[in-house]
Amino acid sequence: MTAPVTLAIDAMSGDHGFGVAVEASVRVLAEYPHLNLILVGDEATLRKALRTHHQAEDARLQIQHASELVAMDESPSKALRNKKDSSMRVAVNLVKEKRAQAAVSAGNTGALMAIARFVLKTLPGIDRPALISPLPAIGGVTHVLDLGANADCTAEQLLQFAVMGSALVGALSGIERPRVALLNIGEEEIKGNDNIKAASAMLSASSLNYTGYIEGDGIFLNPVDVVVCDGFVGNVALKAGEGVAKLMGHFMREEFTRSLPTKLVGLIARSVLRALAKRMDPRVYNGASFLGLQGTVIKSHGGADALAFANAIKVAIREVEKDVPARISRLLSAAIAVPPVAAAVNK
Repeated sequence: MTAPVTLAIDAMSGDHGFGVAVEASVRVLAEYPHLNLILVGDEATLRKALRTHHQAEDARLQIQHASELVAMDESPSKALRNKKDSSMRVAVNLVKEKRAQAAVSAGNTGALMAIARFVLKTLPGIDRPALISPLPAIGGVTHVLDLGANADCTAEQLLQFAVMGSALVGALSGIERPRVALLNIGEEEIKGNDNIKAASAMLSASSLNYTGYIEGDGIFLNPVDVVVCDGFVGNVALKAGEGVAKLMGHFMREEFTRSLPTKLVGLIARSVLRALAKRMDPRVYNGASFLGLQGTVIKSHGGADALAFANAIKVAIREVEKDVPARISRLLSAAIAVPPVAAAVNK
């Protein structure tokens, strides 16, 4: 029998508000009989929304009142200091109090990071949490971290990111030794700045399955399972990939509507185009994880619709069932058992 899973949902978060969170929660509850959800937000608002889905009396769906919410453009420091009864803060507090095993929010990324780090603390041996998400690639997906939580990182922190990413992929995919690479401006050993070279030396000395450097196009060609970078570079790569996907869709629509013959070809190819759109749909990959915390926190895209938010909830379920924080702690101890030799950079 599958063990029960309880999640806290920041129901007031995101660009579209509580309606998306409530609809997504109802969808996922119907799919996972062992799931319990705590919707966090304004109680009257959420009860009214649940009645429209005929879910007002579901025993697996609770409401935890929160009188405040964190705006999408609010500064993280202000949210942390002044919004102690926000739906975001209360959802994370439920994880701290062991009333929930994970929190899911589509809110302000910086505020969520600040609150989660303050409330839950980082795992021993981890300096900073990192944001990781799967990106579509040939043959499957590639997990990339950090995607924006840490603009500047030391070599030691990049090593920690590699450990966390390897632990997550190993837990979710069953790969015994996930392939790990460092994102760089070239694959040659002489390429990159001193920080990247130092991180490479540390990874080479670790017990991780480190394969060396990888360039940006490699993220989508799936030669590795985990790609490690700082948050500045990772976020640029993520947004660039999303932009290319939108550009391709735009060009295809233009070409298939250019003339009557191309419209006919488009009709014939409709099923293929739909399958392609589904494979590249960013909603399918929604749900980024804050790794390195003493608890599980999942960040949904702020503009997520119900389908995308539901997928973020499913990510939380999988991570709870695999106890990802515990796996990170175990792998961290094993991975750095061999002291990294930073001097190798100077050879």
